[in-house]
Amino acid sequence: MSLLNKFLKKSNRSRPYCTALIAAAGSSARMGGENKLLLPLGEKPVIVHTLLAIDRAQSIDEIVIATRESDLLTYAELCKVYGITKPVKVIIGGATREESVLRAALEANPESDLLAVQDGARPLVTPELIDRTVHAAESCYAAAPAIPVHDTIKVADGGIVQETPDRSRLFAVQTPQVFDAGLLKAALQSALSAGVQLTDDCSAVERIGKEIRLTEGNEENIKITTPMDMIIAETILEHREV
Repeated sequence: MSLLNKFLKKSNRSRPYCTALIAAAGSSARMGGENKLLLPLGEKPVIVHTLLAIDRAQSIDEIVIATRESDLLTYAELCKVYGITKPVKVIIGGATREESVLRAALEANPESDLLAVQDGARPLVTPELIDRTVHAAESCYAAAPAIPVHDTIKVADGGIVQETPDRSRLFAVQTPQVFDAGLLKAALQSALSAGVQLTDDCSAVERIGKEIRLTEGNEENIKITTPMDMIIAETILEHREV
């Protein structure tokens, strides 16, 4: 039975309740330590673009932001200034991504059926992509947007190529990554207990043997990691506004 069908049996709502968890507690090391989420992108800080897209997504009911303690008040104020209409909690994240996301998950509304984990540093995500991924997760418990890898990838050890994976089977995974709430919490708790550090939340769910459905991503949905990414994001934003 799908998550949606199970949900409809116990509720009068037309769809599952979904909480967006925003991972925003990183150190921005590759940006020289400056908080990349507060850098200006167009006329707004990076994090505000992310928040506005989530706020406009019809499938999202509330937002939990996991950030550094020093940024708690800043993010709360940005939500007010830019008119975020959905309920928002801003909490202190952890030392690792999985710890931050788990803390956010535990602060979500207990009635949440789905949890959508979004990188704060993906400001060009669209409401349509968010809704598409959440709808996919309604029937399969775990879904994530992805785009095909265009470059040839080499696996190397000590600078020596070991193998060349088949490019047709390689995908770059984006966010939001959307999961059944209980499944994600269990997967993250398992990873933390084992001391396993992961780079995305799908990896935590894969680790306990669950399948992830890939949905259509968007090449514009880039993650801001380096100064070059800011230049690319500015160009995409300018193109959208033309």
